[in-house]
This record gives sequence, structure tokens and C-alpha cells, in this order.
Amino acid sequence: MIKVSVMYPYTSGARFDHEYYRDKHMPMVKRLMGDSCLNYTVDKGLSGGAPDSPAPYVAMCHIFSESLEAFQTGFGPHAKEILADIANYTDITPVRQISEVVVG
Repeated sequence: MIKVSVMYPYTSGARFDHEYYRDKHMPMVKRLMGDSCLNYTVDKGLSGGAPDSPAPYVAMCHIFSESLEAFQTGFGPHAKEILADIANYTDITPVRQISEVVVG
């Protein structure tokens, strides 16, 4: 199993609409990807490691898929539509990572 993490770094003055991300963007991703997206989670950053420090990321999502190939099959045909929707909820450039899940 793989996990695709999309992380939005904290940037002072940046815009991020958590409700849109949670209620519209991620359900759209799941709908478009179908069974290639087994599950997803959405995180909202609260704090950094030091007291009163901002979270390193204001938000993240983690998309779980059986394999890299399954993810690419589900995401690829819809990439343009999914990526175009980013402007509707943020002006932050996301950081992406694909990981193998070794403990679940």
C-alpha cells in the first residue's frame, strides 16, 4: 500500500480555506479517483513543537492506494481538474510525497 501526502507549508499571510478543502476538494478527488483512492485523511495544523509556534503545515491530506500504479491510474486522467481546483482554497504551493506504508 502507498500513501500520497500533500502538505501545505505554513506561510505568514497565506490563504487556506479548510472548509472548502474538507467539504469540496477532497470529496471531489475521491469521486474522480474512484476505487484507486481506498481512503483519505485530512489534517489541520494546530501547533509546532515549541509552545506558541505555528504548525509547520497548515493542512495535509493523505491518500491511500493499493500501489503507485493504481494511484497514477486513478489520478492521472483527472490531474488537470484536481490541480486547477487548488486556487479555490489556497495560494500555498503544496509539497507532495509518496510513501510506502510499512505499518498500518
